Amino acid sequence: MKLWRKPLDGDRTATLFRVVVLEDRCKGCGLCVEYCPREVLRMSERFNPKGYHPPEAYAPEACVGCGFCEEVCPEFAVYCVEDG
Repeated sequence: MKLWRKPLDGDRTATLFRVVVLEDRCKGCGLCVEYCPREVLRMSERFNPKGYHPPEAYAPEACVGCGFCEEVCPEFAVYCVEDG
């Protein structure tokens, strides 16, 4: 079958995102972990220089770059970047 136009979903490739945590800024509130719809983040066992448990990327392949973690972080310690 010959199509007169290219289908919109023909060559879809997933965009990968990476969550960046600035551990020096984090105060361990856990809002980013609680509001992540894809459960990418979890609280780590290690301490940051302030004595708090910062979040870590538990399932980084699940990140879709929605930015909820950026929006809810009161210390601007979490953000997403496109990873190729």
